[in-house]
Amino acid sequence: MAGLEPLYAWARAAISRPQDALVCGIHWELVRHGYRCLGTGDQAGPDERKSELLPAGWEANKEVYTLRYKSTDDAQELLLKAIMVEDSMILNVMDRSSQKVADVTLAVADYINPEHLDDFHKVYKNTEELRTRIASGIIAPLGAPAEKARKEPESKEEVHWDDNPLRLPPRQPVGTGAPSRPSPLSPFAVGGEDLDPFGGRSGGMIMDPLHSRFPQPGIDPSSGIPGRLPPGAVPPGARFDPFGPLGAGRPGPDPDHLPPPGYDDMFM
Repeated sequence: MAGLEPLYAWARAAISRPQDALVCGIHWELVRHGYRCLGTGDQAGPDERKSELLPAGWEANKEVYTLRYKSTDDAQELLLKAIMVEDSMILNVMDRSSQKVADVTLAVADYINPEHLDDFHKVYKNTEELRTRIASGIIAPLGAPAEKARKEPESKEEVHWDDNPLRLPPRQPVGTGAPSRPSPLSPFAVGGEDLDPFGGRSGGMIMDPLHSRFPQPGIDPSSGIPGRLPPGAVPPGARFDPFGPLGAGRPGPDPDHLPPPGYDDMFM
């Protein structure tokens, strides 16, 4: 309970009973959640100001402690009454702006060691449980101050780009290499261009046996095909599907000149 130790040392002279120490701890929990103490009693006094310290005379009545608080954003004003009933303390807190009321009952012996009022490091016990009881029984029903809520870190879910196929991946920083893509000459690149809406890949479903987008030695459709196309008929770099054998020096015989099987059969 960081911050409670200097507060307890400051208020030690006024702490004479276990319930005093418990009120001191409850006061600090309200401060932690964005409230500041205005003073004692049901009504406002002269020259009141918000403070993290307990006001003068806060421990005067050992049976009923009455304290007023205001949120740091001035949106909420709380009236706290801590009433002793035998060995238990009943906390009744009302938000005067919304008229909401919250109640918590605490057994003093569960949180205070009465024989160690002079030693801060031994006087409190079960501090985490006390925090939970105050937070769930008072802060949550009345609502935390807006300023306190803004200071709480917001959890942000990590975004995975692969989770949404329609989301564009982040741009790569300048100087980084482009992502590796399969070579357009690879048989596994077939159909790749049809999957890329930005046209950054090759290998669509249109058959291009000559890979005309990539220059091939000895074949340049833009220079024309003797006897078939004049020079310039095919724009440079255009996709070109040949409609006949290219080049005069094709190796091997022309398949169209081979005789069919059984050519010598007179009945064929």
